[in-house]
Amino acid sequence: MDLKNRVAIVTGGSRGIGRKIVEVFCNLGATVYFTYNKDEQSAGEVEQLFGAQAIKCDQSERPAIERTVEQVYEKENSVDILVNNAGVTADNFFALANLDEWRKVLDINLNGTIYWSKAVCKPMMYSDGGAIINMASVSGLVGIPGQTNYAASKGAVLAFTRSLAAEVAPKKIRVNAVVPGFIDTDMTAKMPRDIKKQSVQKIALKRFGTAEEVAKTTAFLASDDASYIVGQTIIVDGGLTATSVF
Repeated sequence: MDLKNRVAIVTGGSRGIGRKIVEVFCNLGATVYFTYNKDEQSAGEVEQLFGAQAIKCDQSERPAIERTVEQVYEKENSVDILVNNAGVTADNFFALANLDEWRKVLDINLNGTIYWSKAVCKPMMYSDGGAIINMASVSGLVGIPGQTNYAASKGAVLAFTRSLAAEVAPKKIRVNAVVPGFIDTDMTAKMPRDIKKQSVQKIALKRFGTAEEVAKTTAFLASDDASYIVGQTIIVDGGLTATSVF
């Protein structure tokens, strides 16, 4: 894979899967801009380690997103790749759910993805195409108790991916989605040991995935090696959805 001479924006790139995507993209030669919201220290570390540029941006604020894309385009005269990675969780059983948290999850995970995608479409058309990769979740494919808000947001992201792909493919913009399963990140590290053990048993490979495995899949979709892949959902879950019933 080769991402030389490509300009990429990765949302939520200071930690977890997003951080690894930034690293892999930089190693493949891309010029990478990534967003963060609160963790300025981690964002600074990513800049120093990989040579990417951090931009503070609230994922739920459409004007801030539009300004960020304009800033990158004015500097680079191109936006070739967008990775919609930023997202939040607020797990709870539906009967006990806080509706303000519901709105926050939908606003960041779904609306944020929509805002970013809309903001880059015109620059990509001017630059003769590009690639948009939306990060979803197995929660958008199967029923997982306690994640109704997260599942609703990620299921909608998958539907949005397919429809947008059909619209913009004639303009040489490829839109696809990546669906991680259980991945070793700061988030899964906080899982109770017994729950983590039960989760591993549901995975065909009997282990959690790595952020690098997700990042390399994302890089493939961003590269010319995936030039004929449009509107697809690529599941990176070690066989979880293929063999398990939740």
